[in-house]
Amino acid sequence: MVPLGRRDSRSASLSGSNNNIPAPNNTFNTILSTFTNQGLDLTDLVALSGSHTIGFSRCTSFRQRLYNQSGNGSPDITLEQSYATNLRQRCPPSGGDQNLSELDINSAGKFDNSYFKNLIENMGLLNSDQVFSSNEESSELVKTYAEDQEEFFEQFAESMIKMGNLSPLTGSSGEIRKNCRKINS
Repeated sequence: MVPLGRRDSRSASLSGSNNNIPAPNNTFNTILSTFTNQGLDLTDLVALSGSHTIGFSRCTSFRQRLYNQSGNGSPDITLEQSYATNLRQRCPPSGGDQNLSELDINSAGKFDNSYFKNLIENMGLLNSDQVFSSNEESSELVKTYAEDQEEFFEQFAESMIKMGNLSPLTGSSGEIRKNCRKINS
């Protein structure tokens, strides 16, 4: 269960948030280091990446995989080819930066384990997602979550709580919101 009574910041910081979020083209080791530096482990990393079962990404975040993965003008050869062809129709080599594609092609609006099934099929939209299926340790977790949705749900909840407990605000910092939909000014 998610703990109640947490203090939330009264303001948001785009740069502060982006400092701790991996870039879409990061390597596995870079992503893992970012998470371990925050007190999270490999299991947390893979489970939390499952949040990409919902949502979209802009063309600018995955174009490199389609056209210039290694800086030599070639696409990412690990990307499933029919999926890559579909993505190229929405994301041209130049322009269309704001065009969106689903992070999870099968169920972008539903929280489920489809994201992990996509990774096994080499259909992860972002390079930073697909790296989990090519690393020996993380690929076992990807397979587990692809096969067992309840296991993914349980670990995701546990990892979200763990992440939420990193550097919580205390004392008079922030506020305890009684209405999370209301924007306080």
